Amino acid sequence: MNFLGKILNGKELAQKLNLELERKISVISKKTGIKPKLAGILVGNNPASELYLKIKRRTCAEIGIDSMLVNLKQDIRKEALLNEIEKLNEDKSVHGIILQLPLPKELKPFTSEFNEKISPLKDIDGLHPINRGRLFDYNEDLVPCTPKGIIALLEYYNIEIKGKHAVIINRSNLVGKPLFFMLLKRNATVSICHTSTVNINNFIKGADILITAVGQPNFITKEKIKEGVVIIDVGTNRVDGKTCGDVDYKGVFGKCSWITPNPGGVGPMTVSFLLQNTFYAYQNQIKI
Repeated sequence: MNFLGKILNGKELAQKLNLELERKISVISKKTGIKPKLAGILVGNNPASELYLKIKRRTCAEIGIDSMLVNLKQDIRKEALLNEIEKLNEDKSVHGIILQLPLPKELKPFTSEFNEKISPLKDIDGLHPINRGRLFDYNEDLVPCTPKGIIALLEYYNIEIKGKHAVIINRSNLVGKPLFFMLLKRNATVSICHTSTVNINNFIKGADILITAVGQPNFITKEKIKEGVVIIDVGTNRVDGKTCGDVDYKGVFGKCSWITPNPGGVGPMTVSFLLQNTFYAYQNQIKI
């Protein structure tokens, strides 16, 4: 049977969600006189990080969320960065905090400590141990934005999750681990694959839902997948000056049942749920 691939349009759904959120923010901010505010912390001048934060701040402005950028020097010391985070924790006008990763190599070993310093109430990336622990009990109030966006896409397009074999090729704190619990909550059978997985192609071939975030162009090809699989491409790669994912999109298109484009699939959903998480934190803090 030759399936006609269907596009999971993350850009379109993100625009819809953002418009709905803009209306909610307008109503509540007029009622309370308080607008939601997101603070981004950038250490150094990593071009990719600067671009990501610029996109996030622009989208915030479009829907009525105030934002601020705390740009710190590349050589800032650990204690100084912890102090900057604490200032934002204590600032009642700030409702969400994101620490842009990756950090410079001198600070990387302390990433977990910095994430723990961010107030769990303002932890928009869902990386504080308290929020991660709540996810263990299936509480998804503040969890990483990419998994939230993936689940929203699957549910919006009425893709059956219950009883399906979901294979995640990623074990990071921002994608693979939280997505494992979110899919498990919805009664999928979940496998996580990584660099040490033996016979990984067997897992890929058995996937009903395949989520890949390995950072390798054309890692997923037509020969590796079974017919009718749903493919979520989270990979971020640059080839010949263009952004692409992990999937040979044209090659698999006719064999899969649903697929995210890349770009235009998961990326816009990630940004949208950054805004959703900010709004949740804002409501929680102003007691609405």
